[in-house]
Formats: sequence, structure tokens, C-alpha cells
Amino acid sequence: MSGAGDEDEAAGMRIGELARRAGTTVKAVRYYESLGLVTPSRRPNGYRSYDAADLRLVQEIRALRRLGIPAERTRPFLDCLTAGRTHADCPASLAGYRDAADELAVRIEELTARRAVLLARLEAAASPLPTPVHTPPKETQAMHDDHLTLPAGLPVPPDDGAADHLPGTRMPSLTLADTAGGTVRLDGLGPGRAVIYVYPLTGRPGTDLPEGWNAIPGARGCTVESCGFRDHFEDLRAAGAARVYGLSSQDTGYQREVVDRLRLPFPMLSDPGFALAGALDLPTFEASGARLYKRLTLIVRAGVVEHVFYPVFPPGEHAGRVLEWLRGRGAEGAGG
Repeated sequence: MSGAGDEDEAAGMRIGELARRAGTTVKAVRYYESLGLVTPSRRPNGYRSYDAADLRLVQEIRALRRLGIPAERTRPFLDCLTAGRTHADCPASLAGYRDAADELAVRIEELTARRAVLLARLEAAASPLPTPVHTPPKETQAMHDDHLTLPAGLPVPPDDGAADHLPGTRMPSLTLADTAGGTVRLDGLGPGRAVIYVYPLTGRPGTDLPEGWNAIPGARGCTVESCGFRDHFEDLRAAGAARVYGLSSQDTGYQREVVDRLRLPFPMLSDPGFALAGALDLPTFEASGARLYKRLTLIVRAGVVEHVFYPVFPPGEHAGRVLEWLRGRGAEGAGG
């Protein structure tokens, strides 16, 4: 148990002794001083002199750095320690913990997405190519490609003003299941910009789309839109998109097949109850007796809809347009 004797022993330490006791380096201590986090007294000969309070500050900085909080952001914690209070009594410290936790969540999501891409590439590389036996009939090939190409002459969706109210709207406190096996809280997406592209439904090769699908303005093209976000994913990240999500009313199991088949490096969010539509008054439509989302994209920053793309057409070029918009903002808001 520490006491006055320990504090007396720690008084008047030189920088090397402080570094040794704190388990760090002289260079690190000097860096903390340059940030104004530690302020030693001076001896008559000009040498720095440290005491037990300085030792506690350096130890606290090291402990916070092990948790992923850089020295530059430890000031609220150190002020709390100097005041003799616990972090629970210091709102700035609690906010610092929340920010660090949010950044870790983003990092975990990034690593999970990269791991999914690596595993998909590994599987593709390890799988031997099938030996061609015959050329498939044209109708079979068309069935396979029908979701990857768009027919000519699709009707252009009109701008009916159904999304005009969205910019500036705060994201609701909703939690949706994702295809990574977790959940995403829409009002807690973390720092940086999040891109959420909302789409009606993705089809599967060989599976019929709803009756009259091609004649519904803006309905066709969910697969090519998702492929666009896949192909531009790294560029979107570099342009300031901290997260990318697809969102539809399809269930997570159906979406997971799409993520695996198309090798998407980001998760899909499932909203079968149209909770987001109810909270934000998002536009929907009906096809073959089923309610579906109209296609639009939300750019969310600091919990607020910063920008909305609506209507979206053509869907295959949409990810590139989102990328252009992000690049037009440069690094603005990249950190939250």
C-alpha cells in the first residue's frame, strides 16, 4: 500500500528515474511534456525534477494508450485524475471512452470485411476451374446473367420529392440485424461518414423477379448497384466513407447469400418490418402484393442525414456518383 513514504521517495526524480518507474522511455516522457500533459519543476541547476503526481500522470497516459487512446487525447482523463476524481464523475472522460469504443467498433468492422474478402479470394484461388465440357445453351447463360446486366429502355424514376425532408434529419434509435452475424445501431454509427444504400430487393439467378419488375421505374438493378459499391469499396473508404451498408426488407439469410455470391466486402442490413421507413418516412412501393423500399442512398454523419441521393438512376453507375460526391468534400468530416 502506498503512503507518504513512497511519495517522499518519488519526489525530486530525474527524467530517467521517472521513465523507469513508469515503464516507458525518456523520449516518451519528453513528448508528453511537449503536449503539456506533464509539467516538471526545475532544480537550481536547470535539470527537470518530477514528483509522485508526475509519475501518476505518466502511468495514466500509458494505461490509456494501451486501450487505444493516443496521448494527444488524454487531457480530460489527466485533468480528472489531478482533481482527485474518478472517471465516472468526469463527463469528458466518459465521452473519451465512448469515442475510443466507437473507433474500435469501426476498426473491427473493417477487419471483418477485409477478412471476408480474403477468405472469398482464398476460396476462389483454391477451387480448381471446371473443365469445360460443352457450351451452355444461350437461354441458360441468359438466366445466369439476368441480374448482372440491365435491359435497355428501363423507365427512369421521377423525382417525386419523397426524400426532400431527409437532409438534416437525425437517425432514429433503431437496431438492425446485419449479415456479419451482429447488429447495427443506426443512431450510433460512429465517427466519419456512413453510406447506406437502400434498395428494393436482390434477385437470384434462375429465380423469377416480381411480375412487371422491369416496367416499375427504379425497381430493376439492385445486383448491379451492389456490385458497383463492391468494386468502388476501397475508393469510397479512401474518400471518407468510414462504413458502407446495403439495406433492404429482405431477411438476413437471403441477404447473406447475396453477400457471399457477389463477394461483398461490407454487410447488408435487414429491415423486414420497415422500421426505418416508419421512423424517417422513407418512400416505398408495392410489387406482386409485397411492400418494398424505393431505391435511395443516405450519407450519415454524426448521427444526422447529411445528404440523400434520390431518385437513383442508373443503378449501375450510382456508386461512382457517391464516390464523386465524397471526393468533392475532401477530408471534411472524415474523423467525425
